[in-house]
Amino acid sequence: MPVSRCRFWLFAVILICYIIGVVILSAISLHGIKNGNVASGQLEGFEPGATPELLQVPKRLKGSVDYKAAAFRPVLQRSKINWCSELQFIKTEEARKRKPVALVSFPGSGNTWLRYLLQQATGFYTGSVYKDYGLLKNGFPAESVTTSAVLVVKTHEWGQKSRDMFSKAILLVRAPDKSIHAEFNRQSGGHIGFASFDRYRRNKGKYWHQFVNDNLKNWQQLHMDWLHNFTGPIKVIFYEQLVNNTENTLASVIHFLGVNVPKKSMDCAMEQKEGIYRRRKRFLNFNPFSNEMMLKINEAKDKVYGAISKLAIRETR
Repeated sequence: MPVSRCRFWLFAVILICYIIGVVILSAISLHGIKNGNVASGQLEGFEPGATPELLQVPKRLKGSVDYKAAAFRPVLQRSKINWCSELQFIKTEEARKRKPVALVSFPGSGNTWLRYLLQQATGFYTGSVYKDYGLLKNGFPAESVTTSAVLVVKTHEWGQKSRDMFSKAILLVRAPDKSIHAEFNRQSGGHIGFASFDRYRRNKGKYWHQFVNDNLKNWQQLHMDWLHNFTGPIKVIFYEQLVNNTENTLASVIHFLGVNVPKKSMDCAMEQKEGIYRRRKRFLNFNPFSNEMMLKINEAKDKVYGAISKLAIRETR
C-alpha cells in the first residue's frame, strides 16, 4: 500500500508540473503575439477584419490526424535568422488594388521553405490563411495576414471560396509519398523533427495506413481543383526543382510575381538558402509504404502530373 501511494503521488506531481509548464508556455506565446508588430486586419490602408481567424490546422485535412499534438508542439529553432534586408509590407498603390497571390501546396511540400526564400530575396513579408504560432514567432511575423500587403499567402485549402480570394497562384508540387511522409513527420515531431518508429506501428499499422489513404485523396483533390478550376494565372513548380536548382526556380517565381530583385539580394538569399525549417534527412531501416500503397500513390500522381502537362501545353499555344 505505501508503495502504491508513493507512485500515485509521484504521478500526480508530474502531471501538475506538466500542466503548469503548458500554461506558462501558452501565456508566453500569447503575450509575444499580443505585443508583436503585426496586427491582423489592421494594416494601414487595408480593410479591418480582412484576415480570417484560422488556426494552423488546414480545415480540410482534419479527421484521423492528431492535429492537437502538432498545434501545441514548440518549434525548435536551430539558429537565429539573419535576414538579407529588413522585412516590410508592400505599400504601393498597385498592391492595394489587387487581390493577394496564393502560394498553394499540400502540407509537407516545402511551402515554409519557399516562403523563407522569398522573404530573403525580396525583403517582403509573406502571409498565410493559418496562424501557426511557431512560425509567427520564428521568421514569419505576418502569419495570418491575407491581404495584398504581403507578397504571397500560404494556403493548403481548395474549393471556390478558397480560390476566389486570389488573383494569381503559385502551385508548389511535391510527389505524394514524399509530401505525405513529411507531413506525418511534422505532425509527430514539429517542423524539423521526425515521427518515432512506434508511430508507424500504432494500432498494428492501421493508423499509418489510414493516414496515407486519407491524405492521398486530399493530395489529389487539392491539385486537381486548382489546376482545373482556378481562372487566374497559375505557375506550377516542383519541390525537386526548388531543391536541385534553387536560384533559377526562385528567380522564376519572383518574375511571376513581378518583383525586381537586385543581384546582391539574390546572392544573399542563396548564401543563406537553408534557413531553419528544412528537415534533415533520416534513414529508415524499413519501407513505410507497402506495395498496395505505392500502387494508389502512383495512380494519383499520374493523374495530377498529367493535368500539369496539359496545362503546360495549353499555355504554350
